[in-house]
Amino acid sequence: MQGDTMDHETRPLLVNDEQTEEDRSEQDYYLDKVKNGKLYMATFAAVLGPLSFGFVLGYSSPAIPELCRIQDPRLQLSKDEASWFGAVVTIGAALGGLLGGWIVEKIGRKLSLMFCAIPFIFGFTIIIAAQNHWMLYVGRVLTGLASGVTSLVVPLYISEMAHERVRGTLGSCVQLMVVIGIMGAYITGLFLDWRWLAITSSIPPTLMLVFMCFMPETPRFLLSQGKRREAEEALRFLRGPDAPVEWECARIEEAYKNEEQSFSLADLKDPGVYKPLGVGIMMMLFQQFTGINAIMFYAETIFEQAHFKSSDVATVIVAATQVFFTAVAAVIMDKAGRKVLLILSGVTMCVSEAVFGVYFKLTVMKHNNSSLTSLLTDAQGPLAEQSPTDLTWLAVGSMGLFITGFALGWGPTPWLVMSEIFPTRVRGMGSALCVLTNWTCAFIVTKTFQNLMDAITSAGTFWMFSGLCALNVIFTALFVPETKGKTLEEIQARFKGTHRR
Repeated sequence: MQGDTMDHETRPLLVNDEQTEEDRSEQDYYLDKVKNGKLYMATFAAVLGPLSFGFVLGYSSPAIPELCRIQDPRLQLSKDEASWFGAVVTIGAALGGLLGGWIVEKIGRKLSLMFCAIPFIFGFTIIIAAQNHWMLYVGRVLTGLASGVTSLVVPLYISEMAHERVRGTLGSCVQLMVVIGIMGAYITGLFLDWRWLAITSSIPPTLMLVFMCFMPETPRFLLSQGKRREAEEALRFLRGPDAPVEWECARIEEAYKNEEQSFSLADLKDPGVYKPLGVGIMMMLFQQFTGINAIMFYAETIFEQAHFKSSDVATVIVAATQVFFTAVAAVIMDKAGRKVLLILSGVTMCVSEAVFGVYFKLTVMKHNNSSLTSLLTDAQGPLAEQSPTDLTWLAVGSMGLFITGFALGWGPTPWLVMSEIFPTRVRGMGSALCVLTNWTCAFIVTKTFQNLMDAITSAGTFWMFSGLCALNVIFTALFVPETKGKTLEEIQARFKGTHRR
């Protein structure tokens, strides 16, 4: 084994370059013959999962005000209970991430997706039939659990099916469908009550369960199980009749042969394992510490201060902005590259949150000044009332800029990169740790946001988030690899090969 490595290292660089060039032209020849129709169909079936998960996240926004006003004392939520109704989803999702990491290796990607439709449907059914608070909480935890499994399995399923020309775009559809689901829940919530909204929310997971019956397992998982014939059939389904799928099958198999078959703790010393694990976990940490949940939490209040007639319509506008720019990110992901979008996104969020902090600081100063001047003279009254409204447009502007920035990079990209960087043997475990990190941080940010604002003021909180966005730009520039246009095997080889001299 050592001799092989030595030979490989002492071989002239020119030969390697020629080989790479030859591989690349062979790859291009193969990809030119590929038809993507059925690949898009399989992706659509899979992304009904993230759509369901978007409905789960968006459900609490229209449902909580109704459940707080409801006459039935068994269902009426206090302010604290409403906060838990929103937050228990993240606890369920963190558990779902761990469960997903285990089942995705045991029963495969396709069956895991079909399995996670069940807690979605059961969870919404319990909410529909709810007679007390506990039924509401259990329904939310179950839909959260399904969301956690989905947020792990769907990116893996898509990245293992898609080829490098479209993997970025298809992988970005995960986040796109999440934000479409959130917007769907907001819009539906304008017209339907909370029970009918739960009925509507159970439609996407039911469709996913049905559609996934007709879709293949991923070729990479089948090959890892030694099922060569089934893998070729799956590739033939995904790549169309003209592509010589034996070539791709052999290439994946070759990369798989060079890998250890199962994961052990000693693998954590392998740069091909600990480097992607570090990158994946830090990206999930930074995604939540951009303060996206804090901004969304504040959205309705900001619109109320800006004297919008109905703040719930304004939240639909916020969600629509997110959908539009996430769609833009999906379209340009394979052209611009992951790294460029992450850096652009980080800088945009850093600036907009710094402005947000300034807005809060000025509002407090204006508030103090206006109370002082109103004591001195009443003539200043109209002016004092005018300034906070003028300043609120600064808040609306910076919030729009922030959401645009987040949707272009840090919204979709961490999920995409997570699905690309892990070797096959640690893909389930590595992705589970990333999902667990993401949802634990989401829970921490959601539950401590109010305490943070009390401790270091609103301005201080947003300046802290702005500082964290500056850190994520530095982290991206130094550590996140560019995965655009590379096969999964090439990406993993890059992590392993960084130690070679």
